Amino acid sequence: MPSPTDTSNLPSPAFLEAFRAEADDVSRMPFDQFMALALYHPTLGYYRSDRKRVGYGRDTDFYTASTTGPLFGELVHAACRSLLDGETLADYTFVELGAEPNGSILNGVQHGYGATRTIRIGEPITLSGKCVVFSNELFDAQPFRRFKFVHGTWCELGVQLRDGALHETPIPLGATTLPAALPTDAAEGYHLDLPIAAVTLAEQIAAQPWTGLFIAFDYGKTWRELIEATPAGTARAYHRHTQSNDLLARPGEQDLTCHICWDWLAESLRNHRFAYPQVESQEAFLIRRAADFLASTVAAEAAHLSQRKLGLLQLLHHLGQKFQVLWALRKNI
Repeated sequence: MPSPTDTSNLPSPAFLEAFRAEADDVSRMPFDQFMALALYHPTLGYYRSDRKRVGYGRDTDFYTASTTGPLFGELVHAACRSLLDGETLADYTFVELGAEPNGSILNGVQHGYGATRTIRIGEPITLSGKCVVFSNELFDAQPFRRFKFVHGTWCELGVQLRDGALHETPIPLGATTLPAALPTDAAEGYHLDLPIAAVTLAEQIAAQPWTGLFIAFDYGKTWRELIEATPAGTARAYHRHTQSNDLLARPGEQDLTCHICWDWLAESLRNHRFAYPQVESQEAFLIRRAADFLASTVAAEAAHLSQRKLGLLQLLHHLGQKFQVLWALRKNI
């Protein structure tokens, strides 16, 4: 815990000013509104800052599959080619959603797509024609709502500014609408972090006039797991490669995330005529869908311990069970 004189975790004066401007008359807002402010404020938001967030350096906050360099892009490309099953890649546009500034999964990857597009966080998403729509850890970065089961009922949790500091606080009944998805009963003190904005994003993507392959790498759980197996919720913060439960610390300077609900995203796709959405572990997905590429890469690197071999070990084993992949095809709108 920081000492009483340690101000490194406190909000900046600029953030407090922005918070007051959006809060209600008792300096309070729901958690998803706070998260949107902390991550996406035009000048103060974590994802709006012009700095490197992803990587192994001490000034970065976390690493992802894309940190392995072109290898991840090569694997994804091989899997997409397999899933499109003989389709002419030149007829497709590869669209990457939510890529980091100056980055793209296809950097350094030879491919045959007719065109590629990279849509950064905050940019409008417009899709049409034949596409491969890809994202990596985009849905878990959407604002989520927090709920707690107290004295036989659910209450929504928010954030309140008191005495110059931010505190988690219940929002009185009547000041918010409880989602219908909440279970009727739960253990006392059970927390649910509901990734509702992730579903809104999936609906926005699926409702547009495009056909082809949807593929999202992320981490999540089934609805049953969320309501039965995560009593403390799944919300967490990341700062300098350290995971924390202090969601209100240094807003604008740390990442905030929770597990997405795969059932909800798959349902959104089905509602828009995507056929048989499937969720697989990252390991299973890459082994099944990029088998030929994996076999040739392993054979080429068999004689020595190379960076590519280490990258494969990380993608298949270290990250292989932590992350999952949701994919689905739509042939007609």
